[in-house]
Amino acid sequence: MPKKLKWRKQHKRRTKGDRVATRKTDLAFGSYGMKAMTESWVTARQIEAARRAMTRSVKRGGKIWVRVFPHKPVTSHGAEAPMGKGKGNVDYYMSPVRAGSILFEIDGVTEDQAREAFRLAMHKLPVKTKFISR
Repeated sequence: MPKKLKWRKQHKRRTKGDRVATRKTDLAFGSYGMKAMTESWVTARQIEAARRAMTRSVKRGGKIWVRVFPHKPVTSHGAEAPMGKGKGNVDYYMSPVRAGSILFEIDGVTEDQAREAFRLAMHKLPVKTKFISR
């Protein structure tokens, strides 16, 4: 959850099919990275689950950078709420991920260890990803 937001609730933004990222497309910190190949919303829980899977895979060795942050609130109403009565409460936070953006980076481990860590993390995310290196 973000520490401070200018507005508590945001618009959803209409999607226009597969959009390609223009930022966060290259490795900036680590030697190996996980690049998104499709567009999707990634929730804060999914990011945390992937981060934990990677950390446990490398047995708390190396350094991991998370390049996405869930800054966008998603609201929802109850199951049987009638139409009208305003916008629902904030349910969770997510990060809109575009195709081509870097999600995670890792350094201080071998390539095999990095591949295995990213393979485990990939199963926690709703996007197709690929392994990249410097």
